Amino acid sequence: MKEKKVKKDIRSWLDERSGLSVVFHFLREKKIPQHKHSLWYYTGSAILLFFGIQVITGFMLVFYYNPTLEEANSSVARIMTEIPLGWIIRSVHSWSASFMIAFVFIHLLSIWITKAYRKPRELTWMSGVFLLVLSLLFGFTGYLLPWDDLSLSATKVGTDIPRSIPVVGAWVTQFLRGGEDVTGDTLTRFFGFHVCILPIFLFALLAVHVYLVQKQGMSLPLDLESKEEKVNELPFWPNFVYREMIVWLVLIGVLFTVSIFFPASLEKAADLMAPAPEGIKPEWYFLFLFQMLKIFPSKILFMNGDTLVVLLILLGGIAFFFLPLIDNKPTERKGKIITVIAYLFIIYAVGMSVWSLL
Repeated sequence: MKEKKVKKDIRSWLDERSGLSVVFHFLREKKIPQHKHSLWYYTGSAILLFFGIQVITGFMLVFYYNPTLEEANSSVARIMTEIPLGWIIRSVHSWSASFMIAFVFIHLLSIWITKAYRKPRELTWMSGVFLLVLSLLFGFTGYLLPWDDLSLSATKVGTDIPRSIPVVGAWVTQFLRGGEDVTGDTLTRFFGFHVCILPIFLFALLAVHVYLVQKQGMSLPLDLESKEEKVNELPFWPNFVYREMIVWLVLIGVLFTVSIFFPASLEKAADLMAPAPEGIKPEWYFLFLFQMLKIFPSKILFMNGDTLVVLLILLGGIAFFFLPLIDNKPTERKGKIITVIAYLFIIYAVGMSVWSLL
């Protein structure tokens, strides 16, 4: 009896100061709609899973990584050859980054197609687009850290692209590189972005995004919402959470299988004076943009081809961000056209990526 009373007093003391009982009550009362599109509800938690793996493996790697021109490549080599299980930790970190970005794309595209961003969830979508940008920046900054020939050349190409932006382009390139060219200063700067600046922004924005998701709840498909019929619901705790855990176990199994059989590679240390190796390509999630830059002519009327492509990408990004405001009548003709555009974008991105690889 005394033990039970002590436990009860501790719980009461904690709840009085933290208010956790309100959170637990909310989770117990929360319901998840069940319909043919319910599969997409699991993509959001998959992103959190891979981000958590990124954080854990990143902490492990940062203890042994040295972000200097002389030691960056050799410190990664030591992680992979001398540190117990270092190779698998690095491989899991590398692959989980790709998995996380893939699921962010899938998550946003599924929301676009099902129009789950409609009123009152516009801010939820916008915060999600910002999270996509941060995820891509994580991948971009992390790509340079092994400091091998491939990452150096790809970073030179990637950081040179903003130079095409009128007025501010040259400044953006210098800001990213820490100078006129990619050097050891760029490596140190990218390391700072990767382990300090970007995580701060991402954690803050993630908290806002999760709050908005809980505040507005799960969106229903248009056809179900228009019928105004009662939809079957599943309790979030414990039913939906258990299902999410099954999905997590499957994804972790896939992640470790891929990481073991296709481990992250490491090329020789980068040489700032050496010419760029042939066939330089960015990571897969930038391939469709990279191919777009390649196929445009160098001059279109009075404008450089690169400048036009970069401006088109920026305009496309702005339209993507404001999509809920543009698609303000999802059931009408304009809404249907925007849905078709989503499918065309998927075909375009996949087609351009495959073209770039070939």
